[in-house]
Formats: sequence, C-alpha cells, structure tokens
Amino acid sequence: MKIKFYEKVDDEKLLFAVIVAKYKEQWVFCKHKQRNSYELCGGHREANESILDCARREFYEESGAKEYQLIPLCVYSCLGKTRVKESSDEHETFGMLYYAEVYDFDELPESEIQEIAFFTDVKKIPEWTYPQIQPILFAKAQSMLTKK
Repeated sequence: MKIKFYEKVDDEKLLFAVIVAKYKEQWVFCKHKQRNSYELCGGHREANESILDCARREFYEESGAKEYQLIPLCVYSCLGKTRVKESSDEHETFGMLYYAEVYDFDELPESEIQEIAFFTDVKKIPEWTYPQIQPILFAKAQSMLTKK
C-alpha cells in the first residue's frame, strides 16, 4: 500500500472524503456496528455530489456533528489493494482529507455506526479499521495543523 499527497487533482477523481476531527482537545473516531475497530469519519462520494457535500454528509452520518468548521487539507491517493479496492493493480484512488473543529453534536443518526469515541492519544486506539491508510492520513493532518 502506497499513500501519496497532492495539493490538487481534478475534482472528478476525488472518490472519498476523510475527516480528521477534534472536539474539546480530543480526536473524534467512529466505530462501525460490524467491526471491533475505530476509524476516522468519512466515506464514498455519491453520484452528482461535490466532495465537500460528501464530507459534510459522511461527517454528520458517522458522528452526529452539527456545529463545526470544516477545512480542506489536501488530496491523498492510495495505490494498491485496500479493504475498499480488492484488486492490487497500480491504479491510484483519490480522496480529500479534511480537518474539522467540532463545537456541538446531535444524537448519532441511525446508521451503520455504533458509537463515536474520543481519544487524547491515538496510540491508545485498540485497533484501526484501515491500519495501512488512516494512521498515515491522521499523521499528515496533524503535521499540517501544527504548521498553521
């Protein structure tokens, strides 16, 4: 698995949105009902949906966040086999990485998400759902945020 970062790519290439979020100095993660692991909020872009609308929709569906500031950080790509992309061909899959500062949550919407969890130290996350991708995206977001 190879992860690359870009400032920009053609909009139609962006298939995913991933949101690194913070609430009261804690990192926000979600836990899927069918998994025993934690993940950053995010997901697939739907037809005729902007990548920003995708990020907003996925963030609400997976966390219940209702008041937040959403900041685009960078484009990322994955090369190789992933949980989402079964083939190991050399085709790059692109997504947009966002940061959200959360001010308030609604109740968690009825969805595939069981709960949201808050971590001050991501090293204490028992298991990542996407361990080859999301820790790298998280580290990239952290490094970009400390530069600002």
